[in-house]
Amino acid sequence: MDAKKIGKRLRQLRGTTPGREVCQALGISRSTLSMYEQGRRIPRDEIKSKLAKYYNKSVQEIFFD
Repeated sequence: MDAKKIGKRLRQLRGTTPGREVCQALGISRSTLSMYEQGRRIPRDEIKSKLAKYYNKSVQEIFFD
């Protein structure tokens, strides 16, 4: 699991959706989302599940493919 690749994938999934909207849905701060998207941090399992649900993808598709 490469943090930089995951970050890039998360940025692509978010597209033009405002970061604050994603943060509200997930219950995380904007700085936390930014760290995920920059590949500086990998989300814990609970947040991985929330991201997958939010983007209508599987955890496998986002984090392991």
